[in-house]
Amino acid sequence: MTKEEIKIGIENALNEIRPFLESDGGNISLVDIIEDKHVKVRLEGACVACSVNQMTLKAGVETTIKKYVPQIETVENIA
Repeated sequence: MTKEEIKIGIENALNEIRPFLESDGGNISLVDIIEDKHVKVRLEGACVACSVNQMTLKAGVETTIKKYVPQIETVENIA
C-alpha cells in the first residue's frame, strides 16, 4: 500500500469507530503514521478521562484499523 492508501484506510477505520465514541461524548483523531506500520491517535472529549479508554484503544480502535490496513503493528494514544 502507498502512504496515501494507508492514511485513507486508517481514516476509514476511524470513521467506522467514531459514531460509537461520539455517542459517549468522545472522539478520535489521527496524529501520525510512522514507518507505515505504527499509528498514533488522540482520544478526545469524554474518552480522555474514561476508565476503559485503553480497552477501547486495543479492542476497538486497533482491531478496526488492522482490518482496513493489516500491515499496522501498533496503535498508540497520544495524550
